[in-house]
Amino acid sequence: VECRDRTRRDSGAGWDRIVHSEEPNRIIRRHDGVVPTTAVPTLSILDLAIIGAGQTAADAFANSVALAQRAEARGYERVWYAEHHNMSVIASSAPSVLVAHIAAHTSTIRLGAGGVMLPNHSPLTIAEQYGTLATLHPDRIDLGLGRAPGSDQTTWRAMRRDPQASDRFPDDVLELQGYLQGASRVTGVAAVPGAGTNVPLYILGSSLFGAQLAAKLGLPYAFASHFAPGALLQAVELYRNEFTPSAQLAEPYTIAGVNVIASDSDDDAQRQFKLVRRQRITRFLARDRELTDDEIDALVESPQGRQVAQMMHYSAVGTAPEVAAYLTQFAEHVGVDEVITAHASPTIDERLRSVDLVADALDPVAV
Repeated sequence: VECRDRTRRDSGAGWDRIVHSEEPNRIIRRHDGVVPTTAVPTLSILDLAIIGAGQTAADAFANSVALAQRAEARGYERVWYAEHHNMSVIASSAPSVLVAHIAAHTSTIRLGAGGVMLPNHSPLTIAEQYGTLATLHPDRIDLGLGRAPGSDQTTWRAMRRDPQASDRFPDDVLELQGYLQGASRVTGVAAVPGAGTNVPLYILGSSLFGAQLAAKLGLPYAFASHFAPGALLQAVELYRNEFTPSAQLAEPYTIAGVNVIASDSDDDAQRQFKLVRRQRITRFLARDRELTDDEIDALVESPQGRQVAQMMHYSAVGTAPEVAAYLTQFAEHVGVDEVITAHASPTIDERLRSVDLVADALDPVAV
């Protein structure tokens, strides 16, 4: 499978633009100035298993259980966990283990990786891991696949990662798919457990490469717009235009990420967003360094700080009606079937409240 990264700065012909701004929760309007109305999109959650200030990884895992249980009770479609390495505030370095733990404490909600960075692993190993999960928890497991390292270059070397592994990503996806379908592409090798589980695959990306690959293979496509907004519109357009039906998927299916902070008052939501933005800028630009408030202020206002802030371009921040309006308009404007929400509030209680408020506003389900 040959795919080329064809990212351009423009959004592509026929697609409306969203003017970039550092302000969250802008109302999305079409070229004719009309605020679109649309059906409620499918909602899911991306949980980064954040280790908060003064907390441990064990605390983060307990919070992830609470978040998944609340999401299940409130009718969200799925919760995904992303593979990251050597990050002091993110505990999801082993998504398959975390999914197993969460699955044991929930009963119906779909769970999965969003995603496994496949170049870090052999396809057979991932097929066995997620085949095991699918055997233990039938019809509940998803497998999102990305080709980034999920770490910095020093960590990349510590993981003994093959420098050419990313180039083999399309073929590795096919090899993995073969194991899960029980139609191995490697003579004499089968995934046990795994063969015949047909764990649904999703291609993750933040450029046009993933969109093109997902379209060629007839797989769902998830765009990481919660932190890499630039090519979202063009990638979705490319995917839909080039989609080829497959045994897994007859029609194109798209997911896009949005940061969400819903609170009982707009002032409180904006307070949370300001704090989260400062934390994220500090995390990216002053990793594990202690800074004074004045130093953080200077960092936030620097060109580098503004660039990191722009990564949170797609953020729905405010009261429940404001966040609900943003999410529905975002889904229609971008043309996605599902919005995966990254509830970014600083504390677990605030995140759980955000999950509840969005459910109340968009698709209430009794707790």
